[in-house]
Amino acid sequence: MKLTILGCYAATPRTITNPTSQVLEIRNRMFLIDCGEGTQVQLRKNKLKFSKINHIFISHLHGDHFYGLVGLISTFMLLNRQTDLHVYGPKGIKEIILLQLRYSNSFTGYNLYFHELTSKESEIVYEDEKVVVKTIPLKHRIYTNGFLFQEKVGDRKLNVDAVQEYKIDTCYYQKIKNGRDITLDDGTVISNEKLTFDPIQPKSYAFCSDTMYDESIIPIIENCDVLYHETTFLESEADKAEKTMHSTAKQAAAIASKANVKQLIVGHYSTRYDTIDLFRQEAETIYLDVLLADDGKTFEF
Repeated sequence: MKLTILGCYAATPRTITNPTSQVLEIRNRMFLIDCGEGTQVQLRKNKLKFSKINHIFISHLHGDHFYGLVGLISTFMLLNRQTDLHVYGPKGIKEIILLQLRYSNSFTGYNLYFHELTSKESEIVYEDEKVVVKTIPLKHRIYTNGFLFQEKVGDRKLNVDAVQEYKIDTCYYQKIKNGRDITLDDGTVISNEKLTFDPIQPKSYAFCSDTMYDESIIPIIENCDVLYHETTFLESEADKAEKTMHSTAKQAAAIASKANVKQLIVGHYSTRYDTIDLFRQEAETIYLDVLLADDGKTFEF
C-alpha cells in the first residue's frame, strides 16, 4: 500500500504548497482522493501515470478539494483517453462538472460516470474482487465524507516444499491457494493447512478531511492500519477549529488513539503557522506514532 501526498494544505494554493489531493495505490489499483487546484501538475511532478486513474473520490464541494477536477477531466480528453472514468462525490458534483464542460464545449470522448452521495450513514461505494471502499460520514460546514479503503483477504500462500513432498500436480495449485483440501490418488485427503500459509494480512487506509472532532467515526475506522486526519489548527486556535468545523492536531490524535489505528498521518494545515512540525509535536502528546503529510511526500506501508 503506497500513499502519495500531492497537496495537504488548507485554503488557497501558494507557490510552495498545494490544496488537498492524494493518490492511494493498493492491490494494483490507483485511486485519486480529492482534486484541489494543481493536482495535474503534482501528478506530473511525482511521475504518476494519468492513465492509471480510473476512480476519483471527492470528499466535499469546497474549492480546495475539487477545483482541479474539471481540468483533469479535460486533460484526459486531450490525451485521447478511452477508459471509463468514475467520480464519487456529493450530490451536485455532476451538475457542476457537466456545466463547465458544456459551456467550454469540452465533452469527453470517454465514458464519464458520476456516483453522487447523499447518505449520512457509512455505505459501500466501490467494490471489486480485491478492494472495497466505504464512506466515512464527517461533520463539516457542508455535506462531507471521508473514505475507508480496505483490502480483501487474498489467496493463501502456497507451501512449495509441502506440495512437492506430496507430489501434487501444478494444475491444483490455484485450488489449494483458494483454501481447498486435496485428495491424492490413493484416497488420502491432505488438509489445506498442511499445504499453505496464511495470506498476507489485508491493509486499510482511512482518509478524513475536513471534519470537526467527531467520535462517531471511531467504529468505522477502528483498528485500521493508517489514518489520515485533518489538523487545520493547533489547540491554541481550538475556538477557530470549532467555529469553522475543523480539527486540531490534538483532536486528531485523540481520534487515532481511541480508534486504535496503527499509524496516524496529519495534514490539511493552516498556513498561519511557521512550521508544520508543530502539528506533530502537539499530536504526539496524545498519540505516539505520528507522521507529517507534506506535498510530494510518499508513504509505503
